[in-house]
Amino acid sequence: MENKEWFAEWFDSPFYHRLYSNRDDNEAKRFVEHLVNYLDLQPGQQVLDLACGKGRHSITLNACGMDVIGADLAPKSIADAAEHSNESLSFVVHDMREVISGKHFDVVMNLFTSFGYFDSTEDNKRVLNSIHDMLHPNGILVIDFMNAIRIINTLVREEIKHVEGTTFQISRRYDGTHIFKDIQFSDSGKAFHFTERVQAITDQDFSTLLEACGFELIRTFGDFDLNPFLAESSDRLILIARKR
Repeated sequence: MENKEWFAEWFDSPFYHRLYSNRDDNEAKRFVEHLVNYLDLQPGQQVLDLACGKGRHSITLNACGMDVIGADLAPKSIADAAEHSNESLSFVVHDMREVISGKHFDVVMNLFTSFGYFDSTEDNKRVLNSIHDMLHPNGILVIDFMNAIRIINTLVREEIKHVEGTTFQISRRYDGTHIFKDIQFSDSGKAFHFTERVQAITDQDFSTLLEACGFELIRTFGDFDLNPFLAESSDRLILIARKR
């Protein structure tokens, strides 16, 4: 049997959710509300939360009045998210490189560094081309990514985290194209090893990529409060683009 891509296996693991259990849901809620206000989204507009995980951003978007579909490759995450489904909020298992057949959206959001997981940059184009196909004319794409420049410059090489009885040994490295995070731990006497691998895509890289895939980059922000992006110091790289 062919091995799963790293993200398909790791993101569907209970240990992934354990390691990142300290994520700030209130911060995520405020971020989405800032985006809704900035984009002047109106109740009933159709939004795709692409790589939605367990749906925390989707739920807030729906609470703001949007008709939302959350899509993610991890079946267990989608099963959890689906508990929050209603007439205007639904969830599907989906590979972001493909079009969701028959669906079109006013806005597609790809949040919390859910891009650049692939070995090939061609897969990045597949993602953006699929998004382009699913957006209505002049539709909006929001990508929330790590600030790769800052991450590389401040890389924490070794770290140990104790979470809910599990000790995670974490090491990080940069090979010139990808940032790697090696995660090792034991559970019930069994050793585990996962490796996160994300392309170090800069703001200039994104600008070129978006242009090539039919988007106009409108604005970049540097944090969840939508302050200006500064390459050396911003926590995030948040891009707002319009379908040409």
